[in-house]
Amino acid sequence: MSGSLTILHLAGNVALLLWGLHMVHSGILRALGSDLRRWLNAGLANRGKALLAGIGVTALLQSSTATGLMTASFLASGVVDLVPALAVMLGANIGTTLIVQLLTFDVSAVAPILILAGVIAFKQSGKTRVRDLGRVAIGLGLVLLALHLILATVQPVEQAGLVRDLFAVLSGHPLLSILLAALMTWAAYSSVAVVLLAMSLAAAQIVTPDVALALVLGANLGNVIPQFLGAGKSNPARRLALGNLIVRGAGCLLVLPLLPRIGTLLATVEPEPARLAANFHLLFNLALAILFIGLLGPLARLCRRLLPAAPVSDPGAPRYIDEAALATPAIALAEASRETLRMADILEAMLRALAEALRHDDRKRAAEIGELDDQLDRLHKAIKLYLTRIGREEGLDETDARRCSDILTFAINLEHAGDILDKSLREIAAKKIKYRLSFSAEGALEIEAMQDRLMAVLGLAISVFMTGDPREARRLLNEKVAIRELEQAATDSHLQRLRAGRPESLETSALHLDILRDLKRLAAHLASVAYPILDQGGALRPSRMMDEGEAAKSLRAEAPLPAPPASSST
Repeated sequence: MSGSLTILHLAGNVALLLWGLHMVHSGILRALGSDLRRWLNAGLANRGKALLAGIGVTALLQSSTATGLMTASFLASGVVDLVPALAVMLGANIGTTLIVQLLTFDVSAVAPILILAGVIAFKQSGKTRVRDLGRVAIGLGLVLLALHLILATVQPVEQAGLVRDLFAVLSGHPLLSILLAALMTWAAYSSVAVVLLAMSLAAAQIVTPDVALALVLGANLGNVIPQFLGAGKSNPARRLALGNLIVRGAGCLLVLPLLPRIGTLLATVEPEPARLAANFHLLFNLALAILFIGLLGPLARLCRRLLPAAPVSDPGAPRYIDEAALATPAIALAEASRETLRMADILEAMLRALAEALRHDDRKRAAEIGELDDQLDRLHKAIKLYLTRIGREEGLDETDARRCSDILTFAINLEHAGDILDKSLREIAAKKIKYRLSFSAEGALEIEAMQDRLMAVLGLAISVFMTGDPREARRLLNEKVAIRELEQAATDSHLQRLRAGRPESLETSALHLDILRDLKRLAAHLASVAYPILDQGGALRPSRMMDEGEAAKSLRAEAPLPAPPASSST
C-alpha cells in the first residue's frame, strides 16, 4: 500500500473512532443527561465529593469538555464556588483515562456483538432510553472496530516510506510531538481519541515509547482548548478553563524533562507499548489531582486575579448560551433556560418600574420600562435563534424536543408580556403623569392588589418553568383565575363609583379600566407555561367549549317549563 493511501486509510479509521466516541457521548447524555447533571450538582458540596463526581460523570460521558460545560453553568449561575468546580475538572481529567485503560485490552471480538445489540435496541425498542443505550452500544462497537482497523493499517507501515518519514520526524522532538497532539485534540475535540491513536502507533512500533508519552502529554494539554472556546465571554467559565490549563500546563512542564526516565520506569512494570502509554495517561492525571487538590484555593485566587469580573456592557446580550454547547442538546437547553430566566428577571424589573411610576408619578421609572423592553427583545431574539440551532445536525429526542418547545413558548410569552408593559401600560402611566390625574383611593388599592398578585404569579411561573411540577402548574392556573376575578370585581367597583358620580373616577375611568385589562392579559401570558405540563399529564380538556350533549342539557335546564294545555269540556 502506498504512503498516501495509508494516510488516507488511517484518517478514515480515526474519523470512525471519533464518530464512535461521539455516539457514546451523545447516547449517554440523552439517556442519563438530567441524572448526570443532578449527580454533578449534588457532588459540588466540597472538593473531595466534587473530585469523585467529576470522575464518575466523565467516565460515563467520555468527555471532560461536556463535564466542564456543565460545571461552568453551575459556576456562572452562582450555585457553586470556583474551588469545587476546579476539583470537578481534576476528577474529569481522571475520568477520561478509564475507557483508555479498558480499551488497551484486546476486546475487538466484542465489537460485532455490541453493534448488533445496539442496532436491535435502537430499531426495535419504543422506549427512548433503551434506544439511547442502543446508540451507546453501537458507539462502543465502532470504537473497538476503529482501533482494530487502525492497528491493521499501521502494521505494514514499514513499507510506506512517506508514513515512516512522517513519524520519524517526531523522534527526538518531544515539543513537536506535544504541539502536534494538542492540535489534533483541538481538531477532534477528544483527548481520548488522540491517546488511543498514540497507543495504536506505539503498539505497532511506528513511534518510540518516548514519542508516545509526548503525544499523550499533548492530548492532555490540547483538551483545554475546547473548554476555552466553549467558555465564550463568560468570565466564570473562562476562569475554570484557565485553572485547568494552569494545572495541565504545569504538569507538562514538570514531566517533559523526565519523559525518558518515566518511560524506562514504566517499562519495568509493563513493557507492552500500548499499556505503557495508557498507564502514563492515568498516572499523569492522578498525580496532578494529588498535587493540586490542596492548592485549589490559591489557584482560584490566581484565576480571579488574572480574569477579574468585567462589567456587563449590554444587559440585553446573552451571557450563558455559547456555540460549543450546541452539539450537546441537554447542556444547550440548560443554558437557554438560564437566559430565559434572565428574561423573567427583566420583566419583573418592568413590573416594579410600572408600580412606582403609577404610585409616585415618576417619569424616570416610566421611561425605564421602554429601556428594559429593548433589553428583553434583544435577549428573546438571541434565545429564539439559539433554540432553532439546537440539535440541527441529528435532531432531538422526544424529551429534549419537548423541553426546547417549552422554553421557546415561555420566552415568547415573556416577550409579549413585555410588549404589553411597554406599548400599553407605559403609555397609560405617561398620560396619568402628563395630565396629573389621580385614581380614587379605592381604585389605587385595587390596582396595587392586582400588581402584587401578578408579581406572585410571575414567581410561580418561574418555579413551574424550572421544575415542571404539575401541582404547581395547577396552582398557577388557579392564580390566573383569581386575577381574572380580581379584575372583574375591580371593574364592578369602578362602575359603582362612576354611578355615584365620583369626580376622580370620572377623570381616570378609561385609564383605570385599561390598566385592569392589561394586568389580566399579563397574567394570561405568564400562566401559559402551565399548559404543556398539564397537557402532558392529560389534565386538560381539548377545549373549554361544551360538547353538543352538554350544551343541550344546559339549555334544557335553563329553559322555562312550557305552560300546561288548557282543558276542554265536552
